Amino acid sequence: MKLTTAQPARHPDPTAKAIALAYLMFDRPDLGQAERFLNDFGLRTVTRGEEMLLLRGTGASHFCYIVRKSSKARFVGFGLQVGSEAELHALARLPGASEVQATALPGGGYVVQLEDPSGFRVDAIWGQAPSTALPHRLPLAFNSVDAAIRINGTQRPPESAPEIIKLGHVVLELADYQQTCAWYTRHFGFIPSDVQVLPDGSPAVTFMRLDLGDQPADHHTLALAQTFAPKYSHSAYELVDADAVGMGQRILRDSGWTHAWGIGRHILGSQIFDYWQDPWGDKHEHYCDGDLFTSGAPTGIHTVSREAMAQWGPTMPSSFTKPRLTLASIAALIASLRRSPDVTLARLRALFKIFA
Repeated sequence: MKLTTAQPARHPDPTAKAIALAYLMFDRPDLGQAERFLNDFGLRTVTRGEEMLLLRGTGASHFCYIVRKSSKARFVGFGLQVGSEAELHALARLPGASEVQATALPGGGYVVQLEDPSGFRVDAIWGQAPSTALPHRLPLAFNSVDAAIRINGTQRPPESAPEIIKLGHVVLELADYQQTCAWYTRHFGFIPSDVQVLPDGSPAVTFMRLDLGDQPADHHTLALAQTFAPKYSHSAYELVDADAVGMGQRILRDSGWTHAWGIGRHILGSQIFDYWQDPWGDKHEHYCDGDLFTSGAPTGIHTVSREAMAQWGPTMPSSFTKPRLTLASIAALIASLRRSPDVTLARLRALFKIFA
């Protein structure tokens, strides 16, 4: 199977190479409600003020989640760490980029603020001081038919919110799909790990990993999906094992939060997953046991379908991808049909047939 379009494809000489997904940024009208969900979900509060909430996992990162006080709930964007000061200055020379600025956030360092072709804010970060990892429990030891390693012992995972280790990936929905794919491969060196295509061979979903050379990278740190308007789809957070995923479901369900999809195992990326909605309907994923690829692994091409999203577990519900039809979304659809080469009635009909 071959792509019928130029993008997505890796770039031979990117402006910079992202080396980590640093943080996500959200605006929320109620910081207390946001904190309650995120603490139950497994993130730990770093600082809480009148205007901003910072949270982290146990990994060696000062913070991975920023919530800003605002009258309107929205996803703002995310931060990407780059490997050198020279790369940061190269990004600052891009059209629309900010100057290199010192950041007052924990860990310090320097940041260049950009906007991708779909309107999402992207902070390029360099020079942040090292952080210290927090302790977390070890993965549980499993007995198998070939290796009995737990004798006269029991399995008792802690009955508490799961320990999030790190922010793993973010998934965005886009109208200007090819232009946005090209921007991330050109300026941050992302490599398409797998691409899902429509029956005509045109791409609909791209899973992109960091280019860390011979060092293994997560199957995807950024995923981009074709739709008719830019939108946050979900973000994902790594847990230590499948028992942590299962305990997370129990804790979140008992706390009254809304379940979205799971538990199951993905096909592309192989993660064991479980999805939950925050108070504003934005999806957050627990996962463990994801695939790792070095830079040399080739791009895979696959047919897109709801069934292709999971090896086992419940089929992805239509509510997971069904757009909210509002006056604003209808206006965005009409505007994209007039403006974007990636949004056509034929492509939208194909996507609707698959995911509705």
